[in-house]
Amino acid sequence: MTAAIKHGFVEVNGNTLHVAEQGEGPLVLLLHGFPESWYSWRHQFGPLAAAGYRVVAPDQRGYARSEQPEDVGAYTLPHLVGDVIGLIHALGEERAVVVGHDWGAPVAWTTALFRPDVVRAVVGLSVPPTPPAAMSPPSVTREVYGEGFYQVYFQRPGVADAELARDLPATFRRVLASGSGDRPGAAAPRPWVIPDGATLMDTIPEPERLPGWLTAADIDAFVSDYARHGDRAFTGPLNWYRNLQRNSELLTAFQGRSIDVPALYVVGDRDMVTSLRGMDRLLPSLGDLMPRLHRTLTLPGCGHWTQQERPDEVNTALLRFLDRLPDLD
Repeated sequence: MTAAIKHGFVEVNGNTLHVAEQGEGPLVLLLHGFPESWYSWRHQFGPLAAAGYRVVAPDQRGYARSEQPEDVGAYTLPHLVGDVIGLIHALGEERAVVVGHDWGAPVAWTTALFRPDVVRAVVGLSVPPTPPAAMSPPSVTREVYGEGFYQVYFQRPGVADAELARDLPATFRRVLASGSGDRPGAAAPRPWVIPDGATLMDTIPEPERLPGWLTAADIDAFVSDYARHGDRAFTGPLNWYRNLQRNSELLTAFQGRSIDVPALYVVGDRDMVTSLRGMDRLLPSLGDLMPRLHRTLTLPGCGHWTQQERPDEVNTALLRFLDRLPDLD
């Protein structure tokens, strides 16, 4: 029988990262997104560990139980990729399969781009890889979506931080329910746009009930982890968005490079990411960015929280992909 999930802390690049771990075998590293934590992978640990893999999910830099650097500039993609490489080596491994969801997906894709010698294979859920020169800094998203677009709104120091930290249970209920594939209301998915004079939370209503895939105990788990940072619970996570301009500049040198390791992409057809400008052109061309793309899997009726909403389908896709990798033994 596979042992239960165990928790610990690892020093990586001068920061303390919390990690959850289960199983033995080839390393599979699971990277969460915003606003989540290791707990967003709760449905993946058991099946992957039972199949013979060592499954590790960190709270990424600035999130949940992990350390939150003060410097806003400490949250660039090169920093985050450095954490992934440092964590793999701190765990005593030389290589790993890296899986990311939401913000974790760009970290996974970029780690595979930078270090194909370390990344055996890469999986992205929700967010596809974007060519480095096509990464949209706030100056561009402001022109396309307006001042109220959530990524632009997040640039204002302290504003979204205070809103999201004010009532943690309400924040997680609202944010997670609003991105769910079975949310009521709008037929088509769309990103958050905050009207002039409104706040972020004004645009995210309190759900009448939680989606079927989300329980009150799940909300409590996220709240417990984030509460450790007090009124700065969301400052670290929001600082990832505050480096979009830097990321665009730092990754320009990699324009034209492809991701040359085996890859899998999974997305829900009700994920707001699919409604972003240019996705109708990007998604059909993923094979150009990833010559070893195994598959693009679209989950009908699934929203943004891919592995939480559709754990069985995601686990099946992950295991089939892993089974096809020749060097995982």
